Amino acid sequence: MKKRHHGEIRRSQLVRTFGPGAMVDLPNHSVVVSGLEAWFPASEMPAIVEERLSLKVATVLGHAKPVPLKGPPVVADDERMPATGVPAFQFPEWFVVQASAKRRPLVHLDSLEKGKYVVDGRKCPAIPVRFVQACVLGHLSDIDWRGFIHMYRGDCARPIWMEERGSSGDLADVIVGCDCGAERSMAQATRRGAENLGVCLGKRPWLGRHGGEKCGGAGGKLQLARLLVRSASDAYFAQVLSVISLPDRGTLVRDAVAKLWENFLAFVEEQGELAKERRKPAVKAALEGLADEEVWAEIERRKSGAPAKAEKIKEVELATLLSVKEKLGDDFHGGREFLARRIPVKAASGPMRAIERVVLVDRLREVTAQVGFTRFEAQTADIDGELSLDVRSAPLAAEVKWVPAVENRGEGVFLALDPGRVANWLERPGVKERGSQLARGFERWKAAHRKPGMAFPGLPYILLHSLSHLLLTAVSLDCGYGTSSIRERIYVGEEAYGILLYTSSPDAEGTLGGLVDVGRNLGRHLRRALELARLCSNDPVCAMHRPDSGHEERFLAGAACHGCLLVPEPSCENRNDFLDRALVVPTVLGGGAELFAENEA
Repeated sequence: MKKRHHGEIRRSQLVRTFGPGAMVDLPNHSVVVSGLEAWFPASEMPAIVEERLSLKVATVLGHAKPVPLKGPPVVADDERMPATGVPAFQFPEWFVVQASAKRRPLVHLDSLEKGKYVVDGRKCPAIPVRFVQACVLGHLSDIDWRGFIHMYRGDCARPIWMEERGSSGDLADVIVGCDCGAERSMAQATRRGAENLGVCLGKRPWLGRHGGEKCGGAGGKLQLARLLVRSASDAYFAQVLSVISLPDRGTLVRDAVAKLWENFLAFVEEQGELAKERRKPAVKAALEGLADEEVWAEIERRKSGAPAKAEKIKEVELATLLSVKEKLGDDFHGGREFLARRIPVKAASGPMRAIERVVLVDRLREVTAQVGFTRFEAQTADIDGELSLDVRSAPLAAEVKWVPAVENRGEGVFLALDPGRVANWLERPGVKERGSQLARGFERWKAAHRKPGMAFPGLPYILLHSLSHLLLTAVSLDCGYGTSSIRERIYVGEEAYGILLYTSSPDAEGTLGGLVDVGRNLGRHLRRALELARLCSNDPVCAMHRPDSGHEERFLAGAACHGCLLVPEPSCENRNDFLDRALVVPTVLGGGAELFAENEA
C-alpha cells in the first residue's frame, strides 16, 4: 500500500530549516525528520553537480573522496507512481489530553487510540507536549516526566498531569504534577542539575528508535540535558556550505583535461609532450589560454588518483570576480550558470572614488549543501565561507554517504573597494583606536561564549559588512526586491576587498535583472546609503555604544542597531554581527574612523 503524505514543506527548507533531526509540526502530527539513510534511494534523487562544493563537504566530513550532492525528492502527483518524499518519525511520544480547561492528563503515545484518549468514557483529543530535552551535541529525547515530577525518587505509577495556572504562558505558571501530590513548575527544568532534567540520554530519534549513543562519545564530556521548547528558534540550526558556481581557473583546467583525457591526454608521459598534442585541432581548442604547467599538474593528479585540492570557497570566487575584464561566461554554452560583465567606474568625485570596479552578474548559480546541524547555538561558516572542523555538530545519518543540496539561480552586482584607499584608511589613528574597541569587545564575547579558537575578522571585514548592509537597504527601495530577498557575500583577500549583493530563487530561469540595473547606477545608491548611515533614528544612543562596554553586552557591534544597520537574518551572512557604521561615515559624535568623508556622503 502506498504511504500517505502527512504534510508538505519546500525542498529548500529541507536543507536550511527542516533537515534531518529537525522537529516539524504537521496538521495532525509532530514529527522529527528522519536521517538520510531512511530517505528514498539516493539513486532516484536528482544529482547536483558542483565539484568545489563536493570537495569542501568531503573535507568537513573527513571523507577521502568528493561527497555526492543530491536534491531532495519531489513528491509525485501520479498515484500510480511509487511513494516519494522524506520519512519522519513521530516525536515527542508524550501528549497532553484536552480533557478540561485547566488540569490535563499527561500520557504516553501507547495510551492513545487513533490519537484519542478515553477520559470518563469520552474520547478526548491529545496534542504533543511542547517540552522536550536536548543537549549541545544535538541529542534529543522526551523528558522523563515521572522522574522529573518526583525528583527521580521512587517509582510512583499514579496518573500525571499538566496545568497552566496563569495567563502569561510563563514557565513558572506551567505546573506538572502527580495525583500523589508531587508537583513542579517547568521553570525548575531550566536549571542545571541532576535533580532537574539530569544527564543527557544520548538519543538520536531521527536515526530511529535504536539510533542513540553515549553522550560525549568515547572519553568525551557527558552533557547535562537542557529544556527545549519544540517550536523555539534555537531547536535547530542547519550547518550549511554555499558556493557560487563560477568558471574559476581550477575548474576550467579540470574540465579541459577531463574532456581530452580518454582520446589524448591519458597517454602523455611528460610535460614536454603537451606541445605535440597541442598541434591537434581538438586539443588546441580545448587548452586555449591554459599553461602547460597547470595542465600537466592536473594530468599528474588524475594519474595518481589524488582528489582535487579543496580551495577556500570565497578565495576562488573573489579571484574569479576580480578577473572579469570585459565579460566572463556567455549566453549560450554555460551561460545559464554564470554571466558577468565589468562596467567602467566614473570616479571623478563623490563616494565612487573609493570603488575600484563594478561587475554586473547577469546570471549566477548558487548551490547550498547541509553537512550537519546544531542545537541551542548556531555554528555558521566563517568570513572565508569555511566551516570549522572542530565544531560540535550532530550527524545527518549514521553513515553519511551523500548530503542534501539545493541550487538556486539569480543575479547580482559586485563591487570592489580601492585597496590603496583601504590601506591608507587602516593607518589612521582614529581607525586604530576604533579597531581596538571592536577587538576588545570581541575578546569579551569570545570569553563569555567559550570560543577560544575564533579569530577576530579584522577591520576591513567589519567595514565591508557594514557598507553591504547600508547598500542592501538602499537598493531594496529601488530594485523591486525586499531586503529579505537580497543576500550578501563579503570578500576579504590580500589587498582585495569586495561585496556581492545577489538574489536567487529555485526557478530554473532565475530572476529578472533588478540588481543588475542597480549596478548601472551604483553611484546614486551609494550616496543614498551613506546619507542614511550618518543619522540613525536611535541616535545619539546608537552612536554612543561602545563594543567593549559590559552594560548592554553587545560586544560584536559598534554603532549598529535596528534603526540603521540590522537587516533580516536571511540576508546577512553573519547573523547581524560585526557591524559598525562609524567605520563607514562620521556619526553624530564626530568622525575619525570613517572611510567616506562627510563631503562624500
